[in-house]
Amino acid sequence: RSSHGKGISSLFRMKFSNSAIRPMTDSRLARTLPILVALGLTGALIVLAIMTSAYYYLMPSLPSADTLRDVQLQTPLRVYSRDGRLMAQLGEKRRTPVVYKNIPEIVVQAFLAAEDDRFFEHPGFDYQGIARAAFNLLRTGSRSQGGSTITQQLARVYFLTRERSFVRKAKELILALQIEREFSKEEILSLYLNKIFLGQRAYGVGAAAEVYFGKSLEELNVAEAATIAGIPKAPSILNPVSNVDRATERRAYVLRRMRELDFIDQLQYETAVASHVESNLYGPKVELKAPYVTEMVRAEMVRRYGLEAYTVGFNVVTTIDSRLQNAARKGLRVAVLEYDRRHGYRGPVAHYDLNQLNPDSTPEEVAAGEVSADYNDSAGEEPVIAEQQADELVADKKTMSFESMLNNLLRPHTTLDDLSIAVVVATGEDDSAEIYVRSIGYVTVPWENLKWRPYVNADVIGGEPESVSDMVAVGDLVYLLNTETKGWQLAQIPQVQGAFVALDPHDGATVALVGGFDFFTSEFNRAVQTKRQPGSSFKPFIYSAALENGFTTATLVNDAPVVFDDDALETAWRPENYSRKFHGPTRLREALIKSLNLVSVRILRGTGLGPALRHIEPFGLPPSALPRDLSLALGSGGASPWDLAAGYAAFASGGFRVDHYVIERVVTAEGDVAFQVNPSFICTRCDSVWIDDRDTGATTGTPQNEIVSSGSASVLKDVDRVVNDEVPVYASVAEMIDHGLAWRPLAEETPKFLSATPDSAPRIITAENAYLIYDMLRDVIQRGTGRRARDLGRPDLAGKTGTSNDRRDAWVSGFNGDLVATAWVGFDQDRSLGAGEEGSRTALPIWKYFMREALANTSKAVIQRPPGIITARIIPESGLIAPSGYDGAVFEIFREGHVPAMKADGAGSSVGPSGFDDLDDDETIF
Repeated sequence: RSSHGKGISSLFRMKFSNSAIRPMTDSRLARTLPILVALGLTGALIVLAIMTSAYYYLMPSLPSADTLRDVQLQTPLRVYSRDGRLMAQLGEKRRTPVVYKNIPEIVVQAFLAAEDDRFFEHPGFDYQGIARAAFNLLRTGSRSQGGSTITQQLARVYFLTRERSFVRKAKELILALQIEREFSKEEILSLYLNKIFLGQRAYGVGAAAEVYFGKSLEELNVAEAATIAGIPKAPSILNPVSNVDRATERRAYVLRRMRELDFIDQLQYETAVASHVESNLYGPKVELKAPYVTEMVRAEMVRRYGLEAYTVGFNVVTTIDSRLQNAARKGLRVAVLEYDRRHGYRGPVAHYDLNQLNPDSTPEEVAAGEVSADYNDSAGEEPVIAEQQADELVADKKTMSFESMLNNLLRPHTTLDDLSIAVVVATGEDDSAEIYVRSIGYVTVPWENLKWRPYVNADVIGGEPESVSDMVAVGDLVYLLNTETKGWQLAQIPQVQGAFVALDPHDGATVALVGGFDFFTSEFNRAVQTKRQPGSSFKPFIYSAALENGFTTATLVNDAPVVFDDDALETAWRPENYSRKFHGPTRLREALIKSLNLVSVRILRGTGLGPALRHIEPFGLPPSALPRDLSLALGSGGASPWDLAAGYAAFASGGFRVDHYVIERVVTAEGDVAFQVNPSFICTRCDSVWIDDRDTGATTGTPQNEIVSSGSASVLKDVDRVVNDEVPVYASVAEMIDHGLAWRPLAEETPKFLSATPDSAPRIITAENAYLIYDMLRDVIQRGTGRRARDLGRPDLAGKTGTSNDRRDAWVSGFNGDLVATAWVGFDQDRSLGAGEEGSRTALPIWKYFMREALANTSKAVIQRPPGIITARIIPESGLIAPSGYDGAVFEIFREGHVPAMKADGAGSSVGPSGFDDLDDDETIF
């Protein structure tokens, strides 16, 4: 092909050189003109015949251009919060479809200048471009210059391959003509700009703007638009991330063409040419960080729709509230970092000899006395750091080349959102340290922010450090935390983990969920996937069962030692109170406030294991949380924070079972709803539908306004579709309210109305039972194990802390009428959190921070007292009703019909239900 090209080129030079041209006489011209015309017409006819034959030969094998209307762009899966914040974009191809009217003019002009400046004039092919390409082929023998229009490129990317052949070009031309007949120019350009591959997994101009500049399309300037427009010619090598020099050259060409076509003026041209080409790669423009929720959604979407979920453009709207999610995430991170700081510094991540650095260094090549990046859990082990000649690091090393070496050294190490990887480059006489932070630069950390007592084990930390040499050395790789008040502070990635869940008790919607300290260091979702011992945070379920089986809030139970012998156990079981103290006969309310383990065990035995399990199972806790022995009273089973929060929602809702969920709806790329959750709603005025189908014969509920879920809003919207003979016509709003409060629609009378409403949540406990637990748990916050939350100033809050055996798990679950939240802290390795770590110290700070943010500027959501609850004065020492005028009596609440009798003569007992055998001190149960 090369020699053939040279031959044609030589022929042209010979025939048309000045020496070869001879004057032609008029007579000669007259004789040769008809021949030339005939030859031209013959050639034209031959070309036309070839084109016609090719058209009819190729046409049957080509798809119809009209199918472009049905082509589904491969659009990634997007996940949003309930308030519209983007949480994630998932899929191999990044694409953000944009309608033509929303594509900025400067972007359109940049592509026209780069690819097809006569696009709005030609019929699908450009004869000038074809002529230029043909002449280039004849001149050079090379097909290096193409003549494809944007329409032809569109035909190729949708229907053809990139094969370089004349047959493919012929097919491309035929399809281009069809496309021009079927679509307007604007539609063609819109399809092209949304389909074209632009490197780095970016398809379409919307995705390219995000990938290369972290901007939306309308935010691009002239230089950025020209950079993107220059990529289609060779996407893999002309994008600025792959080759910034080639991208700069290509951008210059596009800008020059834009100036020649008067798309930009001289000042815009000069400014754009002079601007630096950015060589960064940006992720999707995520507005809310909730990676654990995103992974839950991804897994569920793949389960429902298969791998197609990644490509068909689904938009998933979750139940997550962005404000609450941010509060949960920050609260967990702060509490975990505070725990980690209490237990001491474990030493640097690694150590390198900075004198061995050179521009081509790798971390492995310069390693000297490296400390493992995986922290050592063994007690008392301190990292061994190789001695360094710190004074050899002279000031002239602070150059761009040295910074590049440091960045290269730091690059393999993890950087978290608020923990930055850094290297110590010098220490000062004032015990400060100069530290280089990756991608930020040099910072000076004072001694006050460096000193940190060393870690020894979970229960012990070392002595106070005396100088900077006790903390860091030149070449140490460390983490720094940039705090709001103290500036940069020495830090480390915590080994301890945490989880947090918040639910709407009205319908079970998950409004916030955090599954760990950092998703990108550990994807295990502890909020959902873990099964840990809830400890004392399980006790409200035990007490609820007791209240349903003869106990009252004033029942006396002996808080004294007890021993259980069981052939299945190697040794006898001796449950103990956390304080190792005994309080003697104690009322139920006080026992829950003080979280007395021995009372809980006796309560469970008095209730009966079978009745207790039958009462607790409808709360929705997993079987792993319900061991079939008396250790159930101490929360010895296994549950996730998500499950525990759903269980507590029954108390917050007034006794209803609501199932937790996180996906609210799934919307297709066309805007149609593919899936819409229909959660059960809470109706305290409706006839109770019990989960076990019991018939109470009457409505159990509060006289206050009906509590409904967000899902039940559709009831009001759908009423309009119901015929008038089912729903009365009201003369006024007042008349509607009066009728609505007493109206009980029956299926026989109002089938259409009831079919338009979502299902009512089933009742699992009475409203009175739920309220009694709520009232006792409010006292836990005000004067019990959760009293550190009193400073929230919210009398509507109720909750219970929990600490499992050997302090392996720290919990707190709490709620008011509008919100339920559960926090957990522990190690994945299921080891002790250490001395002094318990629910009220370790997990409660997360819960407090969240509740403070979540309930700010909201009215108190006190759960309304049902009519079946009455108040009575009791004698605190006996739990009996106090006679009139008795000094020292206290108020207590009871279910109607369960009030203790007044015992003026001392006869009788208020110890427990009929047949309850309380145990004497040190008695053994066999």
